[in-house]
Amino acid sequence: MAGICLFRSTINTSKRFHKDVLLKRLKIHVPSSASCFGGHHGNKFYSSSSDAEFLHESIIPTMHFQKSLPRLPIPKLRDTCRRYLASQKPLLTGDQYARTGAIVDSFQKNEGLDLDVILRRQDKENKHTNYISGAWFDMYLKDRQSIVLNYNPFITYNNDPRPENMDQLIRATNMVVSATRLMKTLRASVLEPELFHLNPKKTETDSFKKMARRMPESIASYYAILNKAFPLDMSQYFRLFNSSRVPLHGRDDFATDPTAKHVLVVRNGNFYTFDVLDKDGNMLPPSVIHANIHYILQDNAPPTEHPVGYLTSENRNVWATLRRHMAGLSAGNAESLRMIDSAMLCMCLDDDSPDTPESMTRMMLYGSGSNRWFDKSIQVILCKNGMMGVNFEHAWGDGVAVLRFFNEVFKDNSDQPAVGPDSRPATVDASENVKSISFDLDPAVVQGIQKAKDSFHTSTSRLSVCAKQNFLYGRDYLKSTEISPDALMQLSFQIGFYRLTGQTAPTYESCSTAAFKHGRTETLRPATLETKRCAEAFQKDSGVSAQEKRHLMKACSDKHYDLTKEALMGKGWDRHLFGLKKIAEMEYSLPEMFTDPAYANINQIILSTSTLASPAVLIGGFAPVTPNGFGIGYNMSSDNLGVNITSYPESHNVEDFVECLNSSWEDMYEILDTTTAPPKK
Repeated sequence: MAGICLFRSTINTSKRFHKDVLLKRLKIHVPSSASCFGGHHGNKFYSSSSDAEFLHESIIPTMHFQKSLPRLPIPKLRDTCRRYLASQKPLLTGDQYARTGAIVDSFQKNEGLDLDVILRRQDKENKHTNYISGAWFDMYLKDRQSIVLNYNPFITYNNDPRPENMDQLIRATNMVVSATRLMKTLRASVLEPELFHLNPKKTETDSFKKMARRMPESIASYYAILNKAFPLDMSQYFRLFNSSRVPLHGRDDFATDPTAKHVLVVRNGNFYTFDVLDKDGNMLPPSVIHANIHYILQDNAPPTEHPVGYLTSENRNVWATLRRHMAGLSAGNAESLRMIDSAMLCMCLDDDSPDTPESMTRMMLYGSGSNRWFDKSIQVILCKNGMMGVNFEHAWGDGVAVLRFFNEVFKDNSDQPAVGPDSRPATVDASENVKSISFDLDPAVVQGIQKAKDSFHTSTSRLSVCAKQNFLYGRDYLKSTEISPDALMQLSFQIGFYRLTGQTAPTYESCSTAAFKHGRTETLRPATLETKRCAEAFQKDSGVSAQEKRHLMKACSDKHYDLTKEALMGKGWDRHLFGLKKIAEMEYSLPEMFTDPAYANINQIILSTSTLASPAVLIGGFAPVTPNGFGIGYNMSSDNLGVNITSYPESHNVEDFVECLNSSWEDMYEILDTTTAPPKK
């Protein structure tokens, strides 16, 4: 993994505004906020009516568009090779580029043609999915590294708009209630489908929705697209709830049980479960959920001596061996593992109170390790001071599903919280409702837990974290400058890194292909000849005039727009070459194309970047994907720019890099503020 989509803002430049908004919104893994949330029922607090069971009731069935989504195209081989060489050019010397160019030319005329024929034949034989889906799942599930730091990212919620609801018990109750409502809405097929509305006055209407509902599923997407409403893939949604990654030798798998009615709560390394649905599938009253969580928070059980949760941070083969051994020790262990795997979600109640971006990053990205189950699709982490975030296992899905969960829960919590400071837990015997999960451990498992704990703390202690905000300007100002906010942020990473090292680095930006069936991501390569020239121009004593710097910034923005458009349409080069390489590994010896040092270098990602814009998000982040790289989560608010960056000791000092970024923001602002914008095309 070379980054996930954590933050994103939209573009608003020149005459391309509406098209840019569509492109960027698809890129961010989430449609507009208006399409994320349907009509809500009830007032400030829940009534006892059936309306309280669902977030909303969509006219269009949730998966109505799924069957007719367009398939992800395979780019033409010559276009992939051309785009690949364009990405290589700013990274290579003249001699290196000439050598790589000759290798690519030979590949395109020889082995590449044969591999491409096989890939396209396989694609035609698997019309239910896309050409990259199977290999992409294998990339995650066959990797034997720990998923902690290497894969699982985090997103932290903004504070509850009602400060009095930042109490740990209140916020935990509201989270579980809203998540349960979301689950029921999804399972009842009345969750609003993921649609981006390019003309909302026409398509966010009952008349459009009723007509779309009448369309057969085989053509429903085409009808929506004809009316400028773009459906997004929702195939990942069924693993949002009651799902977990399961370690197996060689390749992991998923366990998903939609019949399970319970949630998992972890506190002090101890595991608890309680049902949120009754025997008929109806949601239990919020006051009962309130009472159950209150009971867990009041439980005086000491921290467990041997926290099994550490094992989920282990090498996957090691964890697979220990898990199989545990299941074989007793039927109770097997049942405990099944209860964890099948739980609707995992809520981790922590006693810490992080109050800085750096401390929140550490808490949400890995925490103590003892109070986590990193294999769960969704872990909700709730701290003593009410700070709350989501840490998610990445193999099953990407930002479309996770951010929908994130936004829907936040909006429901904000609009109609289930409980507040005046609420009282139900007068029930919570000790009858809450069940403790225990394990029979033998010396082999205890030793395994200790080794996992040591490895966990060794790896996480190496991580450096640095966050920075600059209030000189933000998204609102940039909208008036003819410069895309996202392009400016990506350019700042290039300028900052060049100032720090005198080099251009392989850079990754995630771009969603959710407009296609089973679409996940394509890579956008922001390091270009345009950004390299601009980075050189912004060095001290470059002699380049302010007006020329402005022109160079505009050229970078235009290039970034073109790259975004290509990636969104599945026309990058990374996934196509990845698919060809996987076939070569099975069918042939690897062509020189894939053994070229330049190919290895461009895939050694130094600057791994992601962004996302949502009123629900406070901060997000992930670890670097290479030991000498940076993990860059970034955001552009209306009046400020911000980054949350991680690194390891093998990399350059993260504080130095952040200072270089900040100086690049200041220098670019000076240019934008004192020069005339280039003429519009």
